[in-house]
Amino acid sequence: MRNKTRILHLEPFDCNMRENMGLVVPILTECDADEDFADGTDMFGNTLPILPLRNMVLFPGVIIPVLVGRSKSMRLINDAVKKKKLIGVVGQKEINVEDPQLEDLYPVGVVADVVKVLELPDGTTTVIIQGKKRFELNELVETNSYLSGRVTLLEDEMPGKNDREFEALLSTIKELTIKMLSSVSDLPRDFVLSIKNNRNVLYVVNFACNNIPVSAAEKQDLLVIGDIRERAFRLLFIMNREYQLVELKNSIQMKTHEDINQQQKEYFLQQQIKTIQEELGGNINELEIRELREKAGKKKWSQAVKEIFEKEVRKLERLHSQSPDFSVQTQYVQTIVNLPWNEYSKDNFNLSHAQRVLDRDHYGLDKVKERIIEHLAVLKLKGDMKSPIICLYGPPGVGKTSLGRSVAEALNRKYVRVSLGGLHDEAEIRGHRRTYVGALCGRILQNIMKAGKSNPVFILDEIDKVTNDFKGDPASALLEVLDPEQNSAFHDNYLDIDYDLSRVMFIATANNLNTISQPLLDRMELIEVSGYIMEEKVQIASRHLIPKQLELHGLPKGGVKFRKKVLQEIVASYTRESGVRELDKKIARIMRKLARKLAAGTELPAEISPDSLHEYLGAVEYTRDKYQGNEYAGVVIGLAWTAVGGEILFVESSLSRGKGSKLTLTGNLGDVMKESAMLALEYVHAHAQVFGIAEDMFENWNVHIHVPEGAIPKDGPSAGVTMVTALVSAFTQRKVRGGIAMTGEITLRGRVLPVGGIKEKILAAKRAGIKEIILCRENRKDIDEINAEYLAGLTFHYVEDIREVVSRALLEEKVSAPLF
Repeated sequence: MRNKTRILHLEPFDCNMRENMGLVVPILTECDADEDFADGTDMFGNTLPILPLRNMVLFPGVIIPVLVGRSKSMRLINDAVKKKKLIGVVGQKEINVEDPQLEDLYPVGVVADVVKVLELPDGTTTVIIQGKKRFELNELVETNSYLSGRVTLLEDEMPGKNDREFEALLSTIKELTIKMLSSVSDLPRDFVLSIKNNRNVLYVVNFACNNIPVSAAEKQDLLVIGDIRERAFRLLFIMNREYQLVELKNSIQMKTHEDINQQQKEYFLQQQIKTIQEELGGNINELEIRELREKAGKKKWSQAVKEIFEKEVRKLERLHSQSPDFSVQTQYVQTIVNLPWNEYSKDNFNLSHAQRVLDRDHYGLDKVKERIIEHLAVLKLKGDMKSPIICLYGPPGVGKTSLGRSVAEALNRKYVRVSLGGLHDEAEIRGHRRTYVGALCGRILQNIMKAGKSNPVFILDEIDKVTNDFKGDPASALLEVLDPEQNSAFHDNYLDIDYDLSRVMFIATANNLNTISQPLLDRMELIEVSGYIMEEKVQIASRHLIPKQLELHGLPKGGVKFRKKVLQEIVASYTRESGVRELDKKIARIMRKLARKLAAGTELPAEISPDSLHEYLGAVEYTRDKYQGNEYAGVVIGLAWTAVGGEILFVESSLSRGKGSKLTLTGNLGDVMKESAMLALEYVHAHAQVFGIAEDMFENWNVHIHVPEGAIPKDGPSAGVTMVTALVSAFTQRKVRGGIAMTGEITLRGRVLPVGGIKEKILAAKRAGIKEIILCRENRKDIDEINAEYLAGLTFHYVEDIREVVSRALLEEKVSAPLF
């Protein structure tokens, strides 16, 4: 019988592999339905040459190639070809055994015919053999030249011809065989048709057994089964199992292939971009990293900071430019490089120059100027010292914030400013940790980078307006910034490296110290910047405000003159403040009207006269805080402090007939002020005989105390002496001394206690035309610290007891129309 064969290489055949260890290459045999592959097996007797196979199993009817490498196996093949005899093929249990014995071989093998011997160019020999019939190896009779053994042939039990179930089973095996082979490689169309049309039951089953991707041991188990029907069922079970595994692998491979394709596409695009960038002068990211290293080489930072920078740059170099972490890491490294590590501007130690700059830009503020000059003097002598932490507090518009720029110029330092008004997040001071999206360093280091030096003049504006909520307490974060013992190693959460702030001159500004925490106040050197008197405001307007507004409005310098009387009238009738901010607005308003005239071609006036102010500023706005005489009993002038400076306060008391012991309080008074009123009435009642008041007055007259301007809230204890004096005047109908005002807290025993805001109150008294002021004796120290020009025209009376106040403030003369 002559077999037609066609070899299909589904996988590359490795000719360098040792004997029988290569991959099985399926060879399809075209055969008839009733062809007997066992033809000729009854001619050899019961002894056969035995060829052991490694990791391979041969089935009857199947043709396979075998790579022969062992010398015994080579002698066996040569002898079989020469004598044209059959051989026995048996699987080897362990592939590492070079000279197998009976116990190393499987007991069931297959009688085979040597179809062809191929001598390959690399010197190896491949033998193509075809299985014929199964046998059982009983013993080995020869082991010297090559193995020979005594065998017993085994018969295969075939299924019935009309077995419909087996036919369906066989058809399923064919389909699975085609699918599994197709999953490995593309099969030729005639190969597929040959399998489908092959009607040889034994060959189809054995071909499938030979080519399923399972271990040799499992194939050997199939070979042992003599019942073809049972072998086919077992084969189908294995094929279903393996095909599911193949499908799963293919699915995984397909997904991986799609991912790889996408990655390859992105890689190729990146390579193209890189090539274009190199043509244009180099890769942008590499250039940026090179620039960062060049900047780092010029830095004066410590070795520790240098090591951190190198570590972060190496991390940046390992990141892909399309990675989301790349931009985050780049920003962090740029922050490190952009900070002015140990870079300081050289201070100008010329004390005269510093004084000239401060006097040029600001009128007054002598305490602040003195402190700056002192600091500069110490720097000149010592060469190095920690900068002071100064807090300027006072009413708005007195020049606290603008002073910082002048200080920076006087010291030849950079100037930066941070507004803390409404700040409620601690991270604004200390920065965000880098784990957060969009993290940045805090405002302190941001402005240090902006300054470019590590010793700028740093203005912390409106430090009293800092708030705290669930995001943290920024005021507590400022404790580290403003502590000279700690800020040499300031820790920003984003930078995560200690930074030295000890050479920074921090100047904080505030309007009200009551809203600043005590620990924060304790770290700052407090300097009060009080309001300006009339003369100072006139000087500030002449020297600074008018020249500035002329320039801003495009008017010729010196084109319009403002006489001193005009400025005094503007201050007195159109402003009501401790500072000069409102005054600046009024001058700007005049300039706008002058600019309109000039633009319309009208000639400008040579000077602004007091009579022309109504044309430019309209009607007089403020006339209330003027002394209004002493014609009425029970009306006394007190002095109050507000956020915009000092003011005079009229305290009015009146009596009306009634059941007595009724006190009415009006004027939008706070709790403390109400308590002061009740305290004043009780004190007057308890000391009625001292003041010459009849006892029945308190039983027949009701008392009403009113403080005008009811829309404005008022509070505080400093009106205590004023209320007592007003009540005594009302009950006795005695006149109040003309041109007198007072301030002070009282106790139930009649003691007069000191109060604050003395300078602002004195300025308010001068504006109102007051000539005499009654104060607590302990407030004398505050008067001694005030410049003498502020006190000109004022007489001060220092008291310790309320009776001294009454005797000084009230005349024995009664008012012109007394109630009783």
